Amino acid sequence: MGIFGSFKKKKEQPTLLSDIGKGAEWIIACLNSSGYKVDMSVNSLKEVDRFFIEQMDDLAHEPKQGGLLSKDRGARLFAIGSFIGEVMIKEYGGEWITDDNDEKGEINIAVKLSNGSTIWPVQRVMKRCGEGPENDIYNYAIVAGTE
Repeated sequence: MGIFGSFKKKKEQPTLLSDIGKGAEWIIACLNSSGYKVDMSVNSLKEVDRFFIEQMDDLAHEPKQGGLLSKDRGARLFAIGSFIGEVMIKEYGGEWITDDNDEKGEINIAVKLSNGSTIWPVQRVMKRCGEGPENDIYNYAIVAGTE
């Protein structure tokens, strides 16, 4: 091992919390480069709704052929959910609730808002994909933030 071997830092495993931050940053860049103007405001969640309208075939509950959700959907939905949660925390105050031991932790990440409400942004994104526009993101955020 040598004398310097004991000083090497162990590579830390990523946590859900670190993945949330990276995912949110990544999806902001991706959405903006694809013509969806998002920032950390609640109003930019209207752009997330527009993204789903344009990228999903809501009658078939499937991504449009060749669209931005036609590949790597799980990672993209996680990142969108992470972005939504980060916007909610910035706008309304709160904190992430994660469990790195949960085998479905990426789906079950939650935000406990300062008003006492708890939201599950990745689950909401999945519901939007599976059930259609009546499960929009913007109104979900507004209602959760004002409860």
